[in-house]
Amino acid sequence: MKNTIKNLVVLTIVALFTLSFTVIDKNKKEIKVDKSKVVWKGYKVTGSHEGTIAIKSGFLNFEGAKLVGGEFVMDMTTINTTDMQGEYKGKLDGHLKAGDFFDVAAYPTAKLVFTNVKSTGKNAYSVTGDLTIKGKTNPITFTMSVYGNKATAALKVDRTKYGIEYKSTSFFENLKDKAIYDEFDLTSDLEF
Repeated sequence: MKNTIKNLVVLTIVALFTLSFTVIDKNKKEIKVDKSKVVWKGYKVTGSHEGTIAIKSGFLNFEGAKLVGGEFVMDMTTINTTDMQGEYKGKLDGHLKAGDFFDVAAYPTAKLVFTNVKSTGKNAYSVTGDLTIKGKTNPITFTMSVYGNKATAALKVDRTKYGIEYKSTSFFENLKDKAIYDEFDLTSDLEF
């Protein structure tokens, strides 16, 4: 009986010691940039425009199957309008890349770094991160869903927080039907 109790005590101590030094399984999963897509949509009084932006690099961090972090770098030089063709598409693409908007010559990338991830249900998360556009960083909160090796996210970005004031009614009066709304949408379909 003494040997049995002694063996149980030793086994318990070994188990506790082993568990106390076990590292949580933390996986960094690189985004497959060629199989992932980010779509933007901007709104104005008379309608909207939409297009794509390429992901330069990115990853998501997991502990087991649970999302715990991530980081993305966007290649702003790839900003592209998809709802127009020809001369007007070229003009809008050029204007979006110019100083009135994203000034891609000076700021060729934008970055999102997750700072807090909270599970809101099965495969669903509320993510807070630091978004940097044109050298300005602001916190942003958005929803993200993860299924297997794919994830989707939807963000609403206030461009004026990043110094993009062109035709904003927050800064200019009497724009009437020339006004462009401050917020634009980003949606992403990611594969890792």
